[in-house]
Amino acid sequence: MSSDASIASAVSQTAASIDELQPVYRLVEDAFAAVNRLIPEKLVSDVTLVEEIGAYIVESGGKRLRPLLVLLSAGALDYRGDKHIPLAAIIEFLHTATLLHDDVVDHSNMRRGRLTANEKWGNAPSVLVGDFLYSRAFQLMVEVGSMDIMRVLSSATNTIAEGEVMQLAHVGDLSLSESQYREVIRCKTALLFEAATHTGALLVQPESHPQVQALRMFGQHFGLTYQLVDDWLDYAGDAEVLGKNIGDDLAEGKLTLPLIYALQNAPPVDRATLQAAVRTPGEIELTCVQDIVRRCGALAYTQQAALTHAATAQQALAQLGDTPYRDALAVLAAYSTARLF
Repeated sequence: MSSDASIASAVSQTAASIDELQPVYRLVEDAFAAVNRLIPEKLVSDVTLVEEIGAYIVESGGKRLRPLLVLLSAGALDYRGDKHIPLAAIIEFLHTATLLHDDVVDHSNMRRGRLTANEKWGNAPSVLVGDFLYSRAFQLMVEVGSMDIMRVLSSATNTIAEGEVMQLAHVGDLSLSESQYREVIRCKTALLFEAATHTGALLVQPESHPQVQALRMFGQHFGLTYQLVDDWLDYAGDAEVLGKNIGDDLAEGKLTLPLIYALQNAPPVDRATLQAAVRTPGEIELTCVQDIVRRCGALAYTQQAALTHAATAQQALAQLGDTPYRDALAVLAAYSTARLF
């Protein structure tokens, strides 16, 4: 079966498994390999610890969905140059920098099934290497040479930082509303996915082009889906699937959609238990919280919210031409919800 036929077949599935993503990666195989070669080249530094920590976090696994989105978005608009390679590396460096900083802020000790950099080397080196990756990303932006792309990425980087501060400001905030939560995840998580598809499209067409806006919207709703599924898994999943400890959000005092919904809809006795769990982390058993969240319909509500955003992402693709790249993006949208089932 051809690559095109494999992708079209995968689109027909309601949820794509990781195996079904292989045709997607094969579609951009050469470009993806070039990105993977460029990343370690740009991690070179005279400071050994910078290279050591940078290599550890960049090579720690993961599907590199954000760089993949750059390559697919450029391909969907028939890009013929080579700037998508450094652009994809930029997106990965920005993502990696946020991971380093997030893990320090959250006191995380596990990511993708192994020790975080801050657990292995300490907080200060992790923060500073994150800064190195940000600055290296901006050096690469200069090489790409597009003011439109630099505008999008510089704005995204700023807003992502604001999102992190917003989330930190709401730690333990029992009054956090669903709309406030959605703004946090839009800024903190969805925006980099949006920047990946947006800038990939800007390599080909100007900002005002309908297909650029369609790809931008696809990235945003894909990112929202991705975060909502992660938040659902923190109450419904297991550590092996999630790649981090289950219940971390609750332990850190973060209110995500399952808990926000439960606080608003659970019976008064259960609501008091949830409030106590947020106020005094560790004193209420996680299994008790999970049971309340499940019984009051919060998991079902979060699941539906994720599926709605995934459907909106799929709808945005209708603006694109009928190509294997568009089909591959549709597969990714389906894959984003596969962990719910």
